[in-house]
Amino acid sequence: MTPLLHIASRSAWNRRGTLALVMMSIALATALLLGLERLRTDIRSSFSSAVSGTDLVVGARTGPVQLMLYAVFRVGGATNNIKMDSVRAVAAHRAVAWVVPISLGDSHRGHPVLGTTAEYFERFLYGDRQPLTLAQGRAFAGTLDGLYEAVLGAEVADALGYTLGQRITLAHGLGGVKAGAPGELGAEHADKPFTVVGILARTGTPVDRTVHVSLQAIEAIHLDWAGGAPLPASAGVTIPPEFARKFDLEPKQVTAALVGLKSRAAVFNVQRFVGDYEAEPLLAVLPGVALDELWAAVGLGEKALLAISGLVALVSLASLVAVVLAGLNERRRELAVLRAVGAGPRHVLALLATEGALVTLCGALLGAAAAAAAVLGAGPWVQQRFGITLAAGAPTPEQWGLFGAVVLAGMLASLVPGWRAYRLSLADGLSPRT
Repeated sequence: MTPLLHIASRSAWNRRGTLALVMMSIALATALLLGLERLRTDIRSSFSSAVSGTDLVVGARTGPVQLMLYAVFRVGGATNNIKMDSVRAVAAHRAVAWVVPISLGDSHRGHPVLGTTAEYFERFLYGDRQPLTLAQGRAFAGTLDGLYEAVLGAEVADALGYTLGQRITLAHGLGGVKAGAPGELGAEHADKPFTVVGILARTGTPVDRTVHVSLQAIEAIHLDWAGGAPLPASAGVTIPPEFARKFDLEPKQVTAALVGLKSRAAVFNVQRFVGDYEAEPLLAVLPGVALDELWAAVGLGEKALLAISGLVALVSLASLVAVVLAGLNERRRELAVLRAVGAGPRHVLALLATEGALVTLCGALLGAAAAAAAVLGAGPWVQQRFGITLAAGAPTPEQWGLFGAVVLAGMLASLVPGWRAYRLSLADGLSPRT
């Protein structure tokens, strides 16, 4: 086998120009296959690890996937808010251990702002039930004295270069302005700046790109707003930040609530209680079930992308077969000489199959390396832009399967020109037809 491998490698090297192009096409197809599989796996992992200590997410009655997207992943917006009285009613249920209300709707330079309670930093878990930790500073106090305090996610602090003590202003609405872009003064709460008191450690979840403030702070910055716009100063209702503490800042409505139960066995009982709540239409979803619905919805698109990548790989392998077949007529004398010195038909078949396998293997390895380099290079940008952590770890079993499928398909494709050469007779090789 070693002499045959040596001959095959030398023969391929003599035709390195043409085969290099084929190898590059196989490498691109492999990189596309492995890259899409890595992206699919990491997207699912990022979504699944975004919240792990919450048993139910309660919000206005809408679709389960939509509720999860805006309440946990900060994607989209709520169709309606829910009353705090409803949140208190859920918290009073005998099976409920804790409830953390959240309020969304504002932003800071393109990053969502989350209004919540100080308990959020104790109750919210991600990944394998990991708690939030502070890389710097402390959590906001959640009191009137610490009304204008903010805690930043790691990505917000890194992207904007913020440190403890930084003064920031929030913008009304989710559109916000990107870092470095001029803001729309009419849409900002510029009269009530916040002070950064804490920066969270990186989690690889939407928490990283979120600005966290208290629910009372959300109420305070909207005291002199009505209908989504600030009241004109001529109306005489502008409220300075220091006077806002004199008002009742307990929220009347919130966007959603994260709920933890005393026992997981009571989850359907509490879900039914929320669904039958008469004061207003509510919906309680299990995060895992909602994510399963999301994957079912996007599963067809995933399969379509994977099928397109597979077709690209097949085209690359077809080009390998075409190139070898096209050069087979020119190699008749070479193959005939091998037959004349004692090589049997099976050796000729093995020679061409080995050549194709070598080209395919080299192309697949090059594609795997390119996919890994793309993950390393684009990982920080994807994390910052989309909040998805691309893991640059060992290949997953699915990736190994795709890699093996490409190599196996290349070996099988190489049998086509090998079989053609196998059928060439010695006389035909020594006296080729013209």
